[in-house]
Amino acid sequence: MITIYHNTRCTKSRQGLEIVENSGKEFQVRQYLKEPLSEEELKALLTKLNMTAIQLVRKNEKIWKENFKDKDLSENELVRIMVENPKLIERPIVENETEAVVGRPPQDINKVI
Repeated sequence: MITIYHNTRCTKSRQGLEIVENSGKEFQVRQYLKEPLSEEELKALLTKLNMTAIQLVRKNEKIWKENFKDKDLSENELVRIMVENPKLIERPIVENETEAVVGRPPQDINKVI
């Protein structure tokens, strides 16, 4: 099953959703701002993405700049911060059973569908 972690207000996320919809494959949408990920889910997703937490942070978000930018944070602290502030998670993310990609550019989604 394909899952897209989607933010309806994000243009790139909407483009990613369109790619997934047009794939003809079965998928589910998780609006992660309404249904935040748990720490365990985010850690599993990072493993599938083959990324560290800091690589998944949206560093231009106001909340990041004002509260976390210049701090030396551990991987676990970064995961907790993203779980508590899901707006900081890069989007869209699309995953299948074994791997995941950040859809930037949206065409990268084709790697997992």
